[in-house]
Amino acid sequence: MNKNSILGFVIIGVILIVFSWYNSKVFNEQQELKAKSDSTVIAKNLQAAQNGGTANLDTASKQVVQAATVDSTSAEENFSSYKDSMLIKASKAPEEITTLENSKIKIDFTNIGAQTKSVKVKNYFTFDSLDLMLVRENKSSFALKLYTNEEIKTDNFAFEKSESTDSSLTYKLYFDSLSYIQYKYTLPKESYLVSLDVTMVGMNKLIPRNVTSIDLQWRMDVPRLEKGYDNEKNYSTIVYKFPNDKSVEDLGLRKDNAEKDIRTKLEWFAFQQQFFSAILVAENGFSNGILKYQFYPQTETGKDLMNCSAEMSLPYTEGEEVTFPLELYFGPNKFSTLKSYDRGFEKIVPLGGWLIGWINRYIIILVFDFLGKFISSYGLIIFLLTLLIKIVISPLTHKSYMSSAKMRVLKPEIDKIAEKYPKKEDAMKKQQETMALYSKTGVSMFGGCLPMLLQFPILFAMFRFFPASFELRQESFLWAKDLSTYDSILNFPFTIPLFGDHLSLFALLMAVSTYLYSRMNIDQMTSGPQMAGMKAMTLYFMPIFLLFLGNNFSSGLSYYYLLSNLMTMVQTWVIRKYFVDEEKIYAKLQEKAAKPKKKSKFQERLDAVYKTQQQQLKNKK
Repeated sequence: MNKNSILGFVIIGVILIVFSWYNSKVFNEQQELKAKSDSTVIAKNLQAAQNGGTANLDTASKQVVQAATVDSTSAEENFSSYKDSMLIKASKAPEEITTLENSKIKIDFTNIGAQTKSVKVKNYFTFDSLDLMLVRENKSSFALKLYTNEEIKTDNFAFEKSESTDSSLTYKLYFDSLSYIQYKYTLPKESYLVSLDVTMVGMNKLIPRNVTSIDLQWRMDVPRLEKGYDNEKNYSTIVYKFPNDKSVEDLGLRKDNAEKDIRTKLEWFAFQQQFFSAILVAENGFSNGILKYQFYPQTETGKDLMNCSAEMSLPYTEGEEVTFPLELYFGPNKFSTLKSYDRGFEKIVPLGGWLIGWINRYIIILVFDFLGKFISSYGLIIFLLTLLIKIVISPLTHKSYMSSAKMRVLKPEIDKIAEKYPKKEDAMKKQQETMALYSKTGVSMFGGCLPMLLQFPILFAMFRFFPASFELRQESFLWAKDLSTYDSILNFPFTIPLFGDHLSLFALLMAVSTYLYSRMNIDQMTSGPQMAGMKAMTLYFMPIFLLFLGNNFSSGLSYYYLLSNLMTMVQTWVIRKYFVDEEKIYAKLQEKAAKPKKKSKFQERLDAVYKTQQQQLKNKK
């Protein structure tokens, strides 16, 4: 073989080696691009699963497992969306359920995200007699979101259960042998409050030094638990409390959706349903956050009331071991129960503003709870409460009626004054003589109104108390199966706007009693063309208005107003029969009018105005 042949074979060999090396390089680059593309798709699917709720998490997790299943370990790592081997392993581990329970609640925890999978509130049931599951499977997501050398959301990983007792449970998520996140849950006996200590050990080596907060995300579909959708919706919202603030704020009631970007520190917030709440407390406070909710339509088939979400920031300081002490409340919105935790939870019960709320908190609730210690029937308790209120305000009622009686006996003289000055230009003189008559007899035009106005705060307090009173929930009385919602004696196959698809008997009886009470007092009203419309409104419009208004309200509230009307009718009859003698009242007024009386400053000013008016008329003539 000559030199030329040898040289040719060498050249061909070099070409083959270079060509083989080039093909191998291209193939590896294509594989890396494919791995990155698959990882991006998987990450997006996981994010979409989280945003759409944990119901989609299983599907997204299956995609991760399928994409990562290859013959060799090195290939498995290439297809994983995570860089750390321990996180790759945690992203594929199977789900395990562990339960903590006491006499109040039963909580199922999942190792996927070390979070609550379901929460059952014991001793209570839904309106259709099912177990009361405040948190349901695949209807909530609780996670920390942080950045190491990659974005981490803890609910994408299976934590290792490191310790479990009857009252506590500890999970750990390892990033390496020395760095991990630990969740420790503790459930005391006889408590709705679960403590959660989130501890980061050795994470300062992975978290950038410029990080000052850790994001916490909590999403939850609050279930429908009560009979009346509108009433349940009207008293459900998100409530939050600022540190060192005695009051609480909320995102508003009776809205389809709401959102609040809070830039200041928060102590706790609550996903509040009408009678049950899920509350998250941060002992060191949340730095800031975004709270929002959106109600599902009444036709929603999954028995979901509203979707609540919170994206909060926990203040973070770099350290070898950093702990975030948190607390979770899953339980009823019972005023006494919430108050026992000394966190201000009781403020979420919507009892009204400062005056109305004060009456409810320090008078109505105390009396209601006192009577509840001795009487099991809440229908009888409402009766006694109404009777007690009527007795307390009876002096005001008597004074109001006496003032009305004085106005009534003076009516003939007032009519004479009106006949004396029929012309419009004499209106001032007519008013002057009328006021002089009132002044001489000592009758106040507003004497009957003021006592009634003083009763309004109590009436409004009752209006706020009954729909928010947890004690009335699922308590039956007569034909009403649940005093906290409407009673129905007739269901319609259609819906009447503003009225509903049913007829409430308590609301109907309340409207009838209002009509009878108005009819009973219609002859006591002054006559005249201006009063004709007022009489018609009082006699007919108000009962119909109250029927529409009360048809969807709690039957306990309608029952209270029915009792109040009946007791007022009896009270009015007794006052008329035994305490009011119009002839004696008129005689006393005449006797008082005969006595000389100095004119009041108001009367003097009225006389001066009249004289000025008369002088101006005289000058014109």
